[in-house]
Amino acid sequence: MNIAELKGARKVLNKVNYQHKELLRGYTDKILYINVGSHEIREKDVPPVMKEKFIGGKGYGLRLLWDATKPDTRWNDPENEIIISSGPVGGITQYSGSGKSLIVSLSPQTDSVMDSNVGGFFGPFLKFSGYDALELQGKAEKDVIIYIDGVNHTIEVFEDPGLSADSHILADELTEMFAHDEKDYRNIGIVSSGAAAEHSLIGMLNFTFYDVKRKKIRLKQAGRGGIGTVFRDKKIKAIVSRITGVSGDLNHVADLETIKERGRRFNREMRELDDHQCQMRKKGTANIVNVMQDYDLLPTHNFKYGSLPDGEKIHSNIFRDKYFTQNMPDGCWIGCNMSCAKAVDDFKLKTGPYAGDKVIVDGPEYENAAGLGSNLGVFDPEAIIEANFYCDTYGICTITWGTLMAFVMECYENGILNKERTGGLELNFGDWENSMEVMHQLARGEGFGLVAGMGVKKMKEMFIEKGWGDPKFLQDIGMENKGLEYSQYVSKESLAQQGGYAMTNKGPQHDEAWLIFMDMVNNQIPSFDDKAEALHYFPMFRTWFGLMGLCKLCWNDVVPESNAEAEEPHKIPEHVDNYVAIYQAVTGKPFDKEEMIRMSERVYNFQRIFNIRRGFGLRKHDAQPYRAAGPVTVEEYESRAERYDKQLKEILGYDPEGKSTQEKMAVLRKHREAQYEKLLDAVYKRRGWTKNGVPTLEHLKDLGMDLPELLEVVKPHLA
Repeated sequence: MNIAELKGARKVLNKVNYQHKELLRGYTDKILYINVGSHEIREKDVPPVMKEKFIGGKGYGLRLLWDATKPDTRWNDPENEIIISSGPVGGITQYSGSGKSLIVSLSPQTDSVMDSNVGGFFGPFLKFSGYDALELQGKAEKDVIIYIDGVNHTIEVFEDPGLSADSHILADELTEMFAHDEKDYRNIGIVSSGAAAEHSLIGMLNFTFYDVKRKKIRLKQAGRGGIGTVFRDKKIKAIVSRITGVSGDLNHVADLETIKERGRRFNREMRELDDHQCQMRKKGTANIVNVMQDYDLLPTHNFKYGSLPDGEKIHSNIFRDKYFTQNMPDGCWIGCNMSCAKAVDDFKLKTGPYAGDKVIVDGPEYENAAGLGSNLGVFDPEAIIEANFYCDTYGICTITWGTLMAFVMECYENGILNKERTGGLELNFGDWENSMEVMHQLARGEGFGLVAGMGVKKMKEMFIEKGWGDPKFLQDIGMENKGLEYSQYVSKESLAQQGGYAMTNKGPQHDEAWLIFMDMVNNQIPSFDDKAEALHYFPMFRTWFGLMGLCKLCWNDVVPESNAEAEEPHKIPEHVDNYVAIYQAVTGKPFDKEEMIRMSERVYNFQRIFNIRRGFGLRKHDAQPYRAAGPVTVEEYESRAERYDKQLKEILGYDPEGKSTQEKMAVLRKHREAQYEKLLDAVYKRRGWTKNGVPTLEHLKDLGMDLPELLEVVKPHLA
């Protein structure tokens, strides 16, 4: 059947009409609840206390998930939820980076709370349809699709009539199914996953946006923590939203002129300064690949090294000059002038089920170039682009895939894995074709692909149980914390970034704090107190973006000309002031930069306590693999021997002359592990937590978060 016939043949399980409520100052105060198991569709009001303390976005997701689940709820229980919410600022079109959606669920990888952010059209379209959040619960018997028609104000759940599994085709099919004509394509926003999410714990979600210039549907990814796996476990094939007439004031803000004025300022900076700073509009986030290589921070061979000579082969200029289509409005939300969603057009695939097809590939972004490239010992741009495409359409987190395959490759090179255990595949560093076969196997639900799809934590557990390799070595090189794979920066020489990874609530993702340059390169935070202050401020500041529906790139990837002369240049104070003004202009509420941090602290501490409720969230869960802190192997130490020997002399007063590499490594390790423990103490104290990482009663009271349900969780840990 063609798409029109499939649309006509769909079996509708439930359809409701709803009374549309327009946004007022960024909110509708309505939540859309859908249970895909019972097919229930209903509206819920946002309680005033929830709006006051949880604000929107990630905050709404956390509160709704807490209320819907029990401490022992598993990720694949029907009561687990996926919540999608934008935030009060999300959806404005006059200031760049305002199209983010925040997704919250219980994670298959961490068994605790996961949040992930993504661009694309769906989050703002959901708001414009009349809802501050979408709350999904239950498990369907057969694959279902949800359609939110914000034009005719109807919502329906229907059985999948036989659409494709993989996102790049499914998105085209659903757009054709629900758009009235080609001009209407821009009015469709879709959430989907892919075939690999069905067979793994590492599935991600794709959110579409329509590229008017290219006349193509493109994808952005909510990658972290396996939420795509939850999506497919619930047998949700896709969610579709449709809205028409997107204009500058659908949020019905309090002061549109202020937002416009701040937007004009930022647009001027992008226009005049970006080409001399990061070249976001020419390279996207891939602009830092060569910067990380130059500073020995580019993950290479499972984070073993921070650079190799071959790193020059994936220099960002190569992507800019040879692969990324230039002079295109690459914004993943309407009105975003950061234009960082770079794409490779008409890329001809070499492997897998779509070999020979010409496709559009989103990115690669920095994390993909590093994770799918250097960390695997792959320095071929086209190999990286192909892996990027298949991760996206199969519904695999690219960051996770890069880190877990790097772990697999190091295990293979150390005899922990062999051809018998991998089903005949050689998986040395640089074996790109075989690593792609593992990915294709995962999409087919077979072979060693199913092992890889468990992620690093569960692979470590499996290998240890089977007696494959030394458990201590596996723990040292397995780059995960809390069950989540590390994102792609080498943190060995930045104690603050080690904390910025391992002290996160969800696991090592750089969206809480990226402190490498402040700490390692510029030496702006030399003392433990300095580091603790940074590891308080920046996670709280960045949490605020997730409450609002904002992208953090527009905060610091282009900076005002006068920023270097500012009192705290690392905070980009002029841009912080922009956000204060915009929040006030949207909501009409008084606001300042101090309240911004306290607003985030409330939600951040709530998430910490949510983790504790689930049996996590304590000091022992903030432990890091030693590879994140220092050299695990002899070759690793000796590759940077001059650096490490100098540190032993100057910092520890230890003379390395005549000592074996193993002796020197042991001394260095003892020191670095002790430094990290001191950092934990300093950060916990600054955050108002006990030495075990538990928020104190006094701190919760000061924040106005001494809610009975939170005190019930923390009190047993304060005795």
